[in-house]
Amino acid sequence: MGDTAEGEVADAMESTKIENGVTGGDESNNTETDKTAQGDVEVGDDDDFVDPWTVKSSSARGIDKDKLIDRFGSSKIDQKLVTHLETATGQKCHRFLRRGIFFSHREFDHILTRHEKKQPFYLYTGRGPSSESMHVGHLIPFIMTKWLQELFGVPLVIQLTDDEKSLWKGLSRKEAMKLARENTKDIIACGFDVEKTFIFSDFAYMGLTPEFYGNVIDIQRCVTYNQVKGIFGFTDSDCIGKIAFPAVQAAPAIASSFPDTFGENKTIPCLIPCAIDQDPYFRMTRDVAPRVGFPKPTLLHSTFFPALQGAQCKMSASDERSSIFLTDTPKQIKTKINKYAFSGGQATIEDHRQLGGNCEVDIAYQYLTFFLEDDEELEKIRQDYTSGALLTGELKAKLITILQEMVSQHQKRRAEVTEDVIDEFMRPRKLKADFN
Repeated sequence: MGDTAEGEVADAMESTKIENGVTGGDESNNTETDKTAQGDVEVGDDDDFVDPWTVKSSSARGIDKDKLIDRFGSSKIDQKLVTHLETATGQKCHRFLRRGIFFSHREFDHILTRHEKKQPFYLYTGRGPSSESMHVGHLIPFIMTKWLQELFGVPLVIQLTDDEKSLWKGLSRKEAMKLARENTKDIIACGFDVEKTFIFSDFAYMGLTPEFYGNVIDIQRCVTYNQVKGIFGFTDSDCIGKIAFPAVQAAPAIASSFPDTFGENKTIPCLIPCAIDQDPYFRMTRDVAPRVGFPKPTLLHSTFFPALQGAQCKMSASDERSSIFLTDTPKQIKTKINKYAFSGGQATIEDHRQLGGNCEVDIAYQYLTFFLEDDEELEKIRQDYTSGALLTGELKAKLITILQEMVSQHQKRRAEVTEDVIDEFMRPRKLKADFN
């Protein structure tokens, strides 16, 4: 498998220090870290930079996925795994899997085997509520998670890390909790099954549930300051809240953190669909798991949804020019795509007809790979744009139509989410599952 074996983790961590210049730490540390922990290290012009807060690439094609797999020590989602999924479920893979948008995993085959044996597991994903309006890039893990929930019929827990945003963004607790509730409306609008889904705010839930906080403490006890510095690049100037937070994001991977749903059972594993920049949290979690008596979480990693200006970085909720927000009007969507979406086309129509466009860097085409369902239509668009038969304006027009419809439908569903609906999703309770 792609994971570093537990006995080899210290070697991998030491290798990271040598390659990246990270100093300090205890050679006996055994944390399952990612190889890209940068700390204060400067990244060269030819390198990609990925951590839980920053994503940058020197290439207009975006982050090199193969390099990320190698550096993080994960496994590529290959045709063998796709075939296993389709055989185990009798369903065609989601377009995110078919097109390599979810491209990396940690022991996903173990979850498929559990499904085949009708053994229980649950889903866990999350959202850091840093703004009142989410953008379309934020939908990617939720679209995938909804498909997985329907495919497997399993319970789902969704963590709202309002505490993290208070620590990193300087938000007051009141403001962070307000944003969490607003973001919950967008999450519910994705169509999750209320009978199988529990959404919780860290601020609200940790004080309510001693079992959750107890698991946080158990995890914190297993990770040293040197280890967490090596994994996340924290410095001596960071507040202790940041240093302690990774255990809070790890705790939902323990079933007993949700006593109303799973009781005291720690043995039910979870599957975590997330962007690969969140992987450092869960490499730490996978290392701690055996020491506190719960199974290692399984992960599915997605690539990053690029900014309108190009794939060198992901969308930002703080820059409206970089993103299509879920509150945007049809006119705003059209204006943003036409004005800001980076083009892979040529400077003139004549040159484009002769030389064709570059789909690898064209943002309109890249967005279509996320949201256009029909594989044959997408391939036809790729061929036509590459040959020059399809102009940039025509390509953008196709994307505009799809995004306008998608965002409009989302807004209609969100408008139907009442306070009572939110309260029901956020009420600790027993969740249904097809294996019950």
